[in-house]
Amino acid sequence: MITGRAIAILTALLVGSFFFGAIPFGLVVSRVFFRRDLRNEGSGNIGAANALRSLGRTGAIAVLVLDGLKGALPVLAGRAIGDDDIATAAAFAAILGHCFSPFLNFHGGKGVATNFGAVIALSWPAGGIFAAVWLATVAATGFSSLGSMLASAAMVPALWLLAGPPDGVYGLASAVLIVYMHRANIRRLLAGSETVLPLFRTVKGRPPG
Repeated sequence: MITGRAIAILTALLVGSFFFGAIPFGLVVSRVFFRRDLRNEGSGNIGAANALRSLGRTGAIAVLVLDGLKGALPVLAGRAIGDDDIATAAAFAAILGHCFSPFLNFHGGKGVATNFGAVIALSWPAGGIFAAVWLATVAATGFSSLGSMLASAAMVPALWLLAGPPDGVYGLASAVLIVYMHRANIRRLLAGSETVLPLFRTVKGRPPG
């Protein structure tokens, strides 16, 4: 029987995960440490890929780690108080917060790094597959957006097989959301005007991070 206390704890976890996910770390890092606003740089996105283009490797790594923690910590909290269903629900709440942040008028990032962090916490082998697919795609094409969508899609079977059906359902839900958040990138990919990610070179005018 589900008690009122259990419902209150679950509600607090989901709401807390959403607002934790909503913290715009990309904007915080760019303003506090670089005196710049990522929303006015490059693609205007507050994620790690635009941070790499605009702030260099140090800024990108900081944003990647912080955004990844937004996905990983809710999973760990969910497992501490419940099971995989609660953990995956908390992870998805964090991604929703990242993509639709109330601190940014319900705008935000595209959820990739937050999803990556959640995947690592759910199943580190699946996290390795995510990273491998993303790196291979970006190395072959130069497009971070394509790598992000393919890596997210790869998590549907990877999480299902490595971590179980609830995690696979999470993988599907997060992949659908991430593809939706990349709809403008998809249009640019089809038009041949998508921006290449400077993954293996420094940002012009800035030293390696």
